[in-house]
Amino acid sequence: MMPESPCWFTSSYSNNGGNCVEVAANLAATHGIVPVRDSKVMDSPVVAVPATAFAAFVAGVRGGTFDNA
Repeated sequence: MMPESPCWFTSSYSNNGGNCVEVAANLAATHGIVPVRDSKVMDSPVVAVPATAFAAFVAGVRGGTFDNA
Protein backbone atom coordinates (compact mmCIF):
# COMPACT_ATOMS: atom_id res chain seq x y z
CA MET A 1 0.00 0.00 0.00
CA MET A 2 1.17 3.49 -0.76
CA PRO A 3 1.96 5.72 2.24
CA GLU A 4 0.06 8.67 0.76
CA SER A 5 -3.65 8.43 0.22
CA PRO A 6 -4.94 9.20 -3.25
CA CYS A 7 -6.68 12.58 -3.52
CA TRP A 8 -9.42 11.75 -6.04
CA PHE A 9 -10.40 14.41 -8.57
CA THR A 10 -13.19 14.49 -11.15
CA SER A 11 -12.77 16.86 -14.08
CA SER A 12 -14.81 20.03 -14.14
CA TYR A 13 -15.68 19.02 -17.72
CA SER A 14 -17.71 16.09 -16.39
CA ASN A 15 -21.35 16.69 -17.09
CA ASN A 16 -22.61 14.64 -14.12
CA GLY A 17 -24.13 12.18 -16.57
CA GLY A 18 -22.54 9.29 -14.71
CA ASN A 19 -19.88 8.42 -17.28
CA CYS A 20 -16.90 9.87 -15.45
CA VAL A 21 -13.59 8.72 -14.12
CA GLU A 22 -11.61 10.06 -11.21
CA VAL A 23 -7.85 10.45 -11.08
CA ALA A 24 -5.44 10.90 -8.19
CA ALA A 25 -2.69 13.00 -9.72
CA ASN A 26 -1.08 13.63 -6.33
CA LEU A 27 0.79 10.32 -6.62
CA ALA A 28 2.43 11.08 -9.99
CA ALA A 29 5.56 12.78 -8.66
CA THR A 30 6.29 10.42 -5.77
CA HIS A 31 5.18 7.09 -7.27
CA GLY A 32 5.24 7.69 -11.03
CA ILE A 33 1.62 6.60 -11.41
CA VAL A 34 -1.78 8.21 -11.81
CA PRO A 35 -4.50 6.02 -10.30
CA VAL A 36 -7.78 6.05 -12.26
CA ARG A 37 -11.16 4.70 -11.12
CA ASP A 38 -14.87 4.79 -11.97
CA SER A 39 -16.49 7.78 -10.27
CA LYS A 40 -19.80 5.96 -9.84
CA VAL A 41 -18.33 3.09 -7.80
CA MET A 42 -15.95 4.35 -5.13
CA ASP A 43 -14.62 0.88 -4.33
CA SER A 44 -14.18 -0.11 -7.97
CA PRO A 45 -10.84 -1.45 -9.16
CA VAL A 46 -8.14 1.17 -9.62
CA VAL A 47 -5.97 1.25 -12.73
CA ALA A 48 -2.45 2.53 -12.09
CA VAL A 49 -1.45 4.40 -15.26
CA PRO A 50 2.22 5.37 -15.64
CA ALA A 51 2.51 9.14 -15.17
CA THR A 52 4.27 9.55 -18.52
CA ALA A 53 1.44 7.75 -20.34
CA PHE A 54 -1.19 9.82 -18.54
CA ALA A 55 0.64 13.04 -19.44
CA ALA A 56 0.74 11.96 -23.10
CA PHE A 57 -3.00 11.20 -22.97
CA VAL A 58 -3.79 14.63 -21.49
CA ALA A 59 -1.62 16.31 -24.14
CA GLY A 60 -3.54 14.41 -26.81
CA VAL A 61 -6.88 15.50 -25.38
CA ARG A 62 -5.75 19.12 -25.23
CA GLY A 63 -4.36 18.90 -28.75
CA GLY A 64 -7.58 17.49 -30.22
CA THR A 65 -6.19 14.05 -31.06
CA PHE A 66 -9.38 12.35 -29.88
CA ASP A 67 -11.91 14.82 -31.28
CA ASN A 68 -14.61 13.29 -33.45
CA ALA A 69 -14.52 14.22 -37.10
